[in-house]
Amino acid sequence: MIAAIAVVLALALLIVGGISLINALTSDSKQPGPAGTSTETTGGSPTGSAPSSRPPRTATASAGPSVVIRVTGSPTSVTVTVAGTGQVLHTGLLDTGEARQYDQAPLSVVAADAGSVEVTIYGQLQPRGQVGQRGEWRVPER
Repeated sequence: MIAAIAVVLALALLIVGGISLINALTSDSKQPGPAGTSTETTGGSPTGSAPSSRPPRTATASAGPSVVIRVTGSPTSVTVTVAGTGQVLHTGLLDTGEARQYDQAPLSVVAADAGSVEVTIYGQLQPRGQVGQRGEWRVPER
């Protein structure tokens, strides 16, 4: 009897978790909520200080992320690196509907299938590449 209850509770947790994950991946990024719920943000201090101790940003930089990468087609491999240093911020397969956003610049974004991703740099949607072709985008400093 206890085992059956445990199984039912485990299934309920899986269902609730799955629904939460789907909602997080498909929700509009302009909705209020904790930062980083369904996106990845970066740009903290390299000294390891708390994010609240970051120096203030300019009005244009604080208006939104420097880049947003959203997979709208088939899943594709995406790599995001810091331009100049080569530091890898993300590398791996992003699924359909998945998005990443970054607050720092300069960055380099490479997608294995440029036709599967929407790249927005400083609020400007970039031209989409051809399906099946590699795509590269540069995010300059502001």
